[in-house]
Amino acid sequence: MASTRFNSAIRSPARSAWWTPCSARCNPGARPGSRRPVVGVWPWRTSNTVVGLVAAVAVLVVFFVAILSLNLLSKFVTRDAERLIALEAEVIECRACPRLVEWRERVALDKRASYRDEIYWGRPIPGFGDPNARIVVLGLAPAAHGANRTGRVFTGDRSGDWLFRAMYRAGLANQPESVSIDDGLRLTDAWVTAAVKCAPPANKPSPSERDACSPFLQREFEMLNRAEVVVCLGGFGYDAACRHFGVRPRPKFGHGVVVELDDGPVLVCSFHPSQQNTFTGRLTEPMLDAVFAEVNALLS
Repeated sequence: MASTRFNSAIRSPARSAWWTPCSARCNPGARPGSRRPVVGVWPWRTSNTVVGLVAAVAVLVVFFVAILSLNLLSKFVTRDAERLIALEAEVIECRACPRLVEWRERVALDKRASYRDEIYWGRPIPGFGDPNARIVVLGLAPAAHGANRTGRVFTGDRSGDWLFRAMYRAGLANQPESVSIDDGLRLTDAWVTAAVKCAPPANKPSPSERDACSPFLQREFEMLNRAEVVVCLGGFGYDAACRHFGVRPRPKFGHGVVVELDDGPVLVCSFHPSQQNTFTGRLTEPMLDAVFAEVNALLS
């Protein structure tokens, strides 16, 4: 019986074109070893495409998880900021210490001559700064003609001039001046507060007044839960920080002393930038700059 066999050596050009596989005619790159998809094969059934799709799905999953995490974090951050605002309102309304109330209000009426045309704040002073701060600067109390006048901590006096100039040089403040509550000052990664919220006579609060204010400071630290370093300005600020964090035994206070806690932020000590220290040369600007350089180094 005769048989029919195709001989490729004698095929005509038309027959040659007909015999060429459709995939090769439509996509000449689709040859053995080629990475280009073969015509007629579902793209997601090729190994390279499957790997690509798996990678794309993984990227999308990571993206949505990151978005969800950021949303949850922003809720916590917003909640802490709202709690700080509520605490600020409580601080401003406080009248727990009769001696301090009488003094701050009397100073607001019997103004210093250079400020006689200004309206004094004459109330307690809440903390100020970045609610997400890793650095908390803790001072003694508001100044009678400084924060007690302007309504913002370390604002309107020479101590604040020194402090915010140093923080500006350290990259923690957007400007070196702090003259009024609406001067545009903004802090980054830093929060400034005082252990006692009212201006005390002779700048010396009593132990009972310190203890009456301690719940405010305690709640403030609880809300500033990202704090890693506390800059203690003066022995009073250092004592308040040690009391709050339960430091035992307590190292002796001194400028530049660093106290590392097992469960809590690092305490970095500095002489207070009061006129008593700055006018006498006990504290110089390079010394204060060195403190904030140490703080930045601890965070880096």
